[in-house]
Amino acid sequence: MKLTNVLFAWLLIFFCQSAYADIFWFFRETDGSTNWQYIANFVGNSLIIALAITSIRLYFTRRQARKYNNELEAIQSQLEQRVADRTKTLDQSNKLLKTEVADHKKTSGQLQQSEAYINSILQSMPMVLIGLDQSNKITQWNNQAEIVSGVKFEKALGADLWQTFPAITITPDQVKQAQQDNKIITVKYSQRGQYQFDITIYPLQRENETGAVILLDDVTQQAQNENMLIQRDKMSAIGEMASVMAQDINKPLSAIIKDIKTVRQSVVDDNLDTDGLSDLLEETIIRGHQASSVINNLLHFSAGGGGEKAKSNLCTVMNSSLDLANDVLSVTDSLRFSQVQVDKQYADNLPEISCHTTELQQAFLSLFRHACHALDEIEYKPKIGISIDMSFDDIWVRIQHNGQTIELEDQKTLFEPFNQENALSKEVATGTHLSFAHFIITEQHQGQIAVTSNKEDGTTFHIQLPTQ
Repeated sequence: MKLTNVLFAWLLIFFCQSAYADIFWFFRETDGSTNWQYIANFVGNSLIIALAITSIRLYFTRRQARKYNNELEAIQSQLEQRVADRTKTLDQSNKLLKTEVADHKKTSGQLQQSEAYINSILQSMPMVLIGLDQSNKITQWNNQAEIVSGVKFEKALGADLWQTFPAITITPDQVKQAQQDNKIITVKYSQRGQYQFDITIYPLQRENETGAVILLDDVTQQAQNENMLIQRDKMSAIGEMASVMAQDINKPLSAIIKDIKTVRQSVVDDNLDTDGLSDLLEETIIRGHQASSVINNLLHFSAGGGGEKAKSNLCTVMNSSLDLANDVLSVTDSLRFSQVQVDKQYADNLPEISCHTTELQQAFLSLFRHACHALDEIEYKPKIGISIDMSFDDIWVRIQHNGQTIELEDQKTLFEPFNQENALSKEVATGTHLSFAHFIITEQHQGQIAVTSNKEDGTTFHIQLPTQ
């Protein structure tokens, strides 16, 4: 290719130079004539050479053009393949995109349904629900909030809570504390005899933004119902205690009247037995002292019941209850509590507990009375074992006796109130039911009481009392 370019340049220079001279000087003869044959041959040869050069140049040019064409075809083929691959990829991406769009629409629809469902739940809640952002601006305001505050959602949304609802009984500091500590805060608010609210502040944490949800639950009716149930249980327990104490008084009084009638009959018949009369009068004095102790116990309980709890040592309370039982209990004609062997095992260094001392004494007295009924049914020596010890943060009291066991069916109803209508006709009913002791221990002292009874171990009452 370079050679043809050189020859072409040489011929061009040659003809350009000849333009300024006689172009046939080379073919002239010495006589000045021109040899036209030579000229024709020269021109023909030059043309042949030029044609050959041109042909060669065209050959190489065509060859190079074919090479370029092949390369272009290869590039075109690659581009077409890339376009096809790209089109295929785009088709797949388009299909995936359509699928994702469909899934997104479906998910969006489900989210809208869920949002509507949740919003419906929030709006239908029977309690006030208020949502706040970090600036205490209202973000949620349900129907109950509208009813209680008298402010519509449209007006409340985005407004300050305390400007919108100044009657709310929580403070901004309480909301701020819940957000900073990220802990739930519960506030109880009550207007005695009117209404009662449980207010709960739930902190919300979303990335760097904080907020809170406030729930106001009107528990006035619930509190009234609970108080009614407590009063019902209390009255039932007090009714049981009154019936039991009436029997405690009635038994010695009946014995005293019987003894007096015997003495009177002896005087009428003029058949006085001095020794027998002395024993009879001594028994009457004991019975009178017993009746007086029951009455004094009732008066002491009435004067000391209720009020604030006081710190007391449970071992001291138990010893006082045993002394009281020795004076008061004579549940049968054949057995008095003072005749029962009592074994005590008290742990050392027991902490004092907050309690109503007189109420616990009456609860323990009820358990001793129940034990006396069971012990009267046996022929061997009656025994009661009392242990008081500490387990974790609670004090455990166990009162065990070797009397008649309690059937499984009776254990199920042991702590339920008895039927007061039949209390006077069924003496055993008042002595064997322990609803009063259960009420004192569980309701008044937040403890627990349970019973186990079998022939091998006897009957044991397990009492758990918190130290706090």
